[in-house]
Amino acid sequence: MKKIKESFSLSNRGMRMVALSPFYALSLLPYRVLYILSDCIYIILYYIVGYRREVVRKNMRRSFPEKNEHEMKTLERKFYRWLSDYFVETLKMMSVSDSTFLKHVRFEGAEELEKCFDRGQHCAAMLGHYGNWELLSATDLAFGRWSKHAADNGSDGKRKPAVCGLIYHPLHNRFFDVLFIEIRQALRGVCIPKKDILRRLVEYRREGQMTLFGYIADQSPKWVNIHLWLNFLGQETPVFTGAERIIRKMNNAVFYVDAERPRRGQYVFTFKPITLNPAEMEQDEITRRYFEMLEESIRRDPALYLWSHDRWKRTREEYERLFSVENGRIVPKEN
Repeated sequence: MKKIKESFSLSNRGMRMVALSPFYALSLLPYRVLYILSDCIYIILYYIVGYRREVVRKNMRRSFPEKNEHEMKTLERKFYRWLSDYFVETLKMMSVSDSTFLKHVRFEGAEELEKCFDRGQHCAAMLGHYGNWELLSATDLAFGRWSKHAADNGSDGKRKPAVCGLIYHPLHNRFFDVLFIEIRQALRGVCIPKKDILRRLVEYRREGQMTLFGYIADQSPKWVNIHLWLNFLGQETPVFTGAERIIRKMNNAVFYVDAERPRRGQYVFTFKPITLNPAEMEQDEITRRYFEMLEESIRRDPALYLWSHDRWKRTREEYERLFSVENGRIVPKEN
């Protein structure tokens, strides 16, 4: 069985297309049919499987202790309905046209990023697992003169289009890793593994291409990567600082991406500046401001956050019991 898995590496384009064809076929369904499918997924996830329900409830209760049981149940059901929609909305990206996509997604504030490109400054976007973050792979559609579409149609023969994409952590399951890469790149997004991002940013700069890459910065870091604790949703929370370090090194203008969902099938993504000059901000201030803005988004519409992620599985008490900091490095304590 292991040999079969190794031979089916999905490295060949033809093999990938065959393997992914059922998902592509589903993506051809119109939105209204996909949302009927989502209703079925919701029943399965929430009522039959109970997908990560204990984690969801624990996270919600700790984040909103003021809510009563009825309010918590209502929020819980809204979250699972949105999560089911997330699956079909993401799948739809495999085949959706630019024009249809823009009937469902609106970008605001992109002109501020284009001003940065005009003066030769690269940009970074910080976002969370809030709203459908996968849709931001299509940020090229937010641009006018800096879009790939404009370059392909010769609006400015001297200008290279801005490269837009997401930094991602490869999934352990190779099949689903390939599936999500295909989805994210279907609308001209570029996927770069986080271990390669700094090198690739330098390469793009040397090639004279402006860049906008999204950092999904609200994951739970491993023990050895914990360098900062913040109060997030009323809880002491270990946070990643790697995105800020890269942003400072590259002197990127930094934007927070706020997400709103006015109704089912409609998203508005707004680019809100954190700073245009990272050097002017105190150490860790970019990260702090990002988490403040993310919390504002979550409190406005908490059903759109990914509560099924075990965000607070590592505590300050356990960290201090197991590890110490020596010369800036986190090392296990000797028993």
